[in-house]
Amino acid sequence: MDLLRGSRTLRFGVPMLLLIIGGSFGLREFAQVRYDVQKVKRKMDPALEAQLKKNKDKITLESEYQKLPEPNSDWVNIRGPRPWEDSKAAQEQQRKIQIGNGIK
Repeated sequence: MDLLRGSRTLRFGVPMLLLIIGGSFGLREFAQVRYDVQKVKRKMDPALEAQLKKNKDKITLESEYQKLPEPNSDWVNIRGPRPWEDSKAAQEQQRKIQIGNGIK
């Protein structure tokens, strides 16, 4: 008992080291359980997995680009009113700009 009272290293240091090292091993085990559970949840039917891989190969960037609609040439970017601006005045100003540019 005198040994534990006299040496601060044995009294505080050794339990601290045991806690750190033991915690490291404990966390490793908990993490391993987590990854094992995720692996089990990801298991799929082999037939479904093969079908997904087959469909995945067919999709390309070019085929998706072809599906996009043609851009609308009538579209005009109109800015909305700022919080400090009157919305009616801003709309009238935008209409004047559109008429001046020959848009609609």
